[in-house]
Amino acid sequence: MDLGIKGKRGLVCAASKGLGRGCAEALAEAGVNLVINSRTEADITRTAQEIADKYGVEVTPIAADITTDEGRERVLAAAGQADILVTNAGGPPPGTWTDWNREDFIKAIDANMLSAIALMQALVPGMMERGWGRVVNITSQSVRSPIAVLGLSNTARAGLTGFVAGMSRQVAGHGVCVNNILPGIHATDRADSLDKGVASKDGISIEEARKKRQSGIPAGAYGQPEDFGATCAFLCSQQARFIIGQNILLDGGALNVTV
Repeated sequence: MDLGIKGKRGLVCAASKGLGRGCAEALAEAGVNLVINSRTEADITRTAQEIADKYGVEVTPIAADITTDEGRERVLAAAGQADILVTNAGGPPPGTWTDWNREDFIKAIDANMLSAIALMQALVPGMMERGWGRVVNITSQSVRSPIAVLGLSNTARAGLTGFVAGMSRQVAGHGVCVNNILPGIHATDRADSLDKGVASKDGISIEEARKKRQSGIPAGAYGQPEDFGATCAFLCSQQARFIIGQNILLDGGALNVTV
């Protein structure tokens, strides 16, 4: 399917690996020129070159922490008048609700809620003026079914979800579609980290921990970044013009919900 976005300009955050890279590759395959960022210069530079060589699009790497004001300024300066925005930032560490203090919550909200909102506030007005735009926020399945040990993430991402529910309807009439993708467990560094946590807590091997977590997924395996990216690219397509303010759950059937 031709997604109709060849020649558009996109910004994909935290794109050197994992779900962010999956989105960047899928958009590049559709012909989108990209600005991509991550914190580590060597990683993002290498990723940009690999994507540019593979898909023949322009890819600009920016090493910056997207959760800081300075980092966002650098990324936004490179992005210019982006038509597509994919927000993404690593989740806060797991823990127990009694252990988290105010600073822990502020840090999580800054990273996983306010940074995405700041990027939308910077780029969506220009999309509205031009009459076309797409925003995809990578959140978490936890906004549908909170995960106790990820309470910091639950809190911040639920806040972002509420913000998008309101603003997406306000900008839709200007040709801008804003949606969220809610990943379940995917084969990324984040999954490896959580597997290690389960292994340590239960006194089992990492392989056993992974099998234990996979057993709760009807699809029988962790998701793949390239499949996640394909969904992101479709939400950025011309054909997605009627999808507004939705939370697209990609979890292999792990959450047994009807709505």
